Amino acid sequence: MALKLSLKPEEKLVINGAVIANGDKRTTLVVQNKASILREKDIMQEQEVTTPARHVYFPIMLMYMDEKNYSQYYDAFVLRMTEFMGAIGAPEVLNMCVQISQDVMARNYYKALMNCKKLIAYEAEVMNGSQ
Repeated sequence: MALKLSLKPEEKLVINGAVIANGDKRTTLVVQNKASILREKDIMQEQEVTTPARHVYFPIMLMYMDEKNYSQYYDAFVLRMTEFMGAIGAPEVLNMCVQISQDVMARNYYKALMNCKKLIAYEAEVMNGSQ
């Protein structure tokens, strides 16, 4: 099944490690085969890894973009997820962590990343005192 991407002007994305930048007009791309694709908004730079949930997200993103070095990133993921789960008491958040871990083990990295964004949002709420 093909994946249809609509890119905003100047939007960037990464496809199988190649950074692609859109021009000055809206563009639609159709990806016909399996590829590792991340939009600019889903790419985290190393200097942005500043919280425990972001420390969970980053190695998943690296596994997704660089699967040949999977074991190196997986070890970092396991360490960070274990630390995160040890500090969390909310059952719904722990369930989310388990789901993310299952997705990583099944190599469903994109799904794990999207769920990990929920962890980042939860963490932001807690840090802002909204919880």
